[in-house]
Amino acid sequence: MTDNPMAFDLSRITPRRPGRRRRCFLLLGFLALACWATLDALYHFVYHHHRVTAAVAVRPPPSPQPERIYIASVHWNTEAILRSHWNEAVIRLAEKWGAGNVFVSVFESGSWDNTKGALRDLDRDLDRLGVRRNITLSPTTHREEISAIPSSEGWVDTPRGQKELRRIPYLARIRNWTLRPLEDLQRQGILFDKILFLGDVVFTVDDIIALLRTNDGVYSAACSLDFMRPPAYYDTFALRDSEGDGHLMPTWPYFRSTDSRNALLSMSPIPVKSCWNGIVAMPTEPFLSPTPLRFRGIPDSLAQFHLEASECCLIHADNPLSRALGVYLNPLVRVGYTGAAYAAVHPFWLSPRYIALGVWQSRLRRWLTTTFFQKFVVRRRVALWQANSNDRHEVGEFCLTDEMQVLIANGWAHV
Repeated sequence: MTDNPMAFDLSRITPRRPGRRRRCFLLLGFLALACWATLDALYHFVYHHHRVTAAVAVRPPPSPQPERIYIASVHWNTEAILRSHWNEAVIRLAEKWGAGNVFVSVFESGSWDNTKGALRDLDRDLDRLGVRRNITLSPTTHREEISAIPSSEGWVDTPRGQKELRRIPYLARIRNWTLRPLEDLQRQGILFDKILFLGDVVFTVDDIIALLRTNDGVYSAACSLDFMRPPAYYDTFALRDSEGDGHLMPTWPYFRSTDSRNALLSMSPIPVKSCWNGIVAMPTEPFLSPTPLRFRGIPDSLAQFHLEASECCLIHADNPLSRALGVYLNPLVRVGYTGAAYAAVHPFWLSPRYIALGVWQSRLRRWLTTTFFQKFVVRRRVALWQANSNDRHEVGEFCLTDEMQVLIANGWAHV
């Protein structure tokens, strides 16, 4: 203690805690990050919304096209969508293009609802318009297919200790059935510019026009984007991005590949290695070549290693035009498996909050996940398959997944 009134008692001074400074820096860092995230999300929303608006503004008017189109479609238990949307959309499409510019090829496979009745109605309406068609109504059910004596192809020994009918070769066979009239028409001198593979989806004539004009009409295949339960897209089995990877996430912005993701952000045709996704347009030339392009499954011997690939992915791997012209997903053409799903993704289905969450979820997944282990499993099994024979090769390796799919009486199953 001192008698000097001007003196300070240093023992009473509390030193500033370093923890407060750290908390201050952390708070400032958090605020900076929050500001950046907000501005980033706002940028993506404004940019994406602007691109959508601009793209829709220049969307071609609904007018008949000079191209002649061959429509191919397979159906199984799709009566509801046929009667509610599909039949009417096909009729409108035929009216726009003109009866002489359209051929409709449909294969129905043993439905237990009244899909056959709905297709008979379509047949009558197309006949009234004078549209050429081949609508095959098969009485053979799944139960009858799987009860047949196993043939040399399309069957696999499953972990359940049974030889079962593989789903993919079965689907490839009925898709190829829809292409049979194409060669018959060629022999008659009747040619088409594009094959339009129509799934059991809700679509409009405007959607078809926009799809056919994807990338100014230059493509080996152009696909729509399909939805059953928006915001998640549906056909994850067939879609591969520009690097050959499956989706990063089932919701926007979907892709791991930078090229595919950036094209989606700008609402441009998205370069991919494979797609199907509801509706697909493809030039007819590969399907009428001396070695015609057809749907297929991977060899049974490869499937035995618990691998599978969609026939709708393998068709792009086999298509000689894929590398030369490219495969594109058109984000402006969005179709749905129900009327509600279609309405949910039109006209613009992405809110600022949704885009912000999507951008950050995509970033985190790209930073924290890898496809290495999935690819390693596939490559190891392919290598084991190839080790049994020197001439084995699968060009659609990017389509392969760690799955085994078989037909069952009421649909199909993973085993």
